[in-house]
Amino acid sequence: MKRTSKLLREMRGSKHQQQLAEEMNVSRESISKYENNRTKIPTDVSKGLMDKFNNPQFAITVGQEYTGTGPIWLDGPNVDLHRSSVKEKTLEELEEAIHKLRNTSLAKPLQNLTAYELHAVKEALDELVEAQTAMAHLMAVVCMESGISYTDLWSQHYRSLQQAGYLGCVTE
Repeated sequence: MKRTSKLLREMRGSKHQQQLAEEMNVSRESISKYENNRTKIPTDVSKGLMDKFNNPQFAITVGQEYTGTGPIWLDGPNVDLHRSSVKEKTLEELEEAIHKLRNTSLAKPLQNLTAYELHAVKEALDELVEAQTAMAHLMAVVCMESGISYTDLWSQHYRSLQQAGYLGCVTE
């Protein structure tokens, strides 16, 4: 699993730590601490790095590292991140999640579910987690390969949620 520290070094590329530090309005020592995993990257700096590099892998990794939840960037020996493979895996995971969800009743109060019904709910949630991981990777891979802005996609989505009355305000 690549950590944000390694990703930051990759995103910085041939640029010196001092150059990036000046662009991010932090000290060179801070960049060094982030890259050597001695200090977590603060939220405002993470946001600035997303604005600067627009790297979906960084967004996924930062989100998972900070919360310990959500999709995690897949980089194990069995992962195939070719866009066609990721697309097929996403469709497979979505179909499995839809199937489990359709066959799971959420009609009665969840605290009144039998052990069997609760097990079915848990299985549906497991499938939704797998689908969410697959969708996150599909979005990331396609954005990285096509040059479509990952941050712009999310900003546009947040604005549409706000316009539809699902969000009180959009922070950018």
